[in-house]
Amino acid sequence: MLLFDMDGTLLNSNGVWQEVDTAFLAKRGIPYTKDYYEGVAHTIFPLAAKFTKAFCQLPESEEEIMAEWMEMAGDLYATDVAAKPGVTTFLDTMQARGERMAVVTSAVPVHCTSALAHLELNRYFERVFFAQELGMEKKEPALWRAVAESLGVAPEECVVFDDSVAACRGAKEAGMKTVGIHDPFFAGTEGDMKTLCDRYITGWDELL
Repeated sequence: MLLFDMDGTLLNSNGVWQEVDTAFLAKRGIPYTKDYYEGVAHTIFPLAAKFTKAFCQLPESEEEIMAEWMEMAGDLYATDVAAKPGVTTFLDTMQARGERMAVVTSAVPVHCTSALAHLELNRYFERVFFAQELGMEKKEPALWRAVAESLGVAPEECVVFDDSVAACRGAKEAGMKTVGIHDPFFAGTEGDMKTLCDRYITGWDELL
């Protein structure tokens, strides 16, 4: 069973949220820092809002923060986001081999759905799992075990493709194999990814 992250793995979409976060903070005179990035990167939407409210000491509610983010992101996922080079070729190859495939993402469900539809990637995946709906983060091994159980496979039968060190670590602890995916927005984690993952790639063509 092949399990794919979306943002930064299948899609060149991490830049969308960096732009949103930078603009959101700039409106309040707050700089976008490494500490802030580490608090919101790869986490589910409600927890990112909770962190932002506390970290920035904002008067807005978590619901108001999320609503502003959604408005700022707009329909970029349905129009401006592209698949990473080589993704479609790789997915075509795996589909031809009869591999089962699913998406496991921390992305906002409406954004994920619009992006996969816009790029015509839906046809490859039998399921899309949203960490937000599961009520867990991808750094938690329990999330990966729940995904495997839902798919009727053992964790040891799964290979996870993700650009997040924390997500890969959670999958490894659940008993899955991992392929770390390079993304320029998280290039600083390359050393950790190479150490942790069963394999690390800088482009999808490396797997073909």
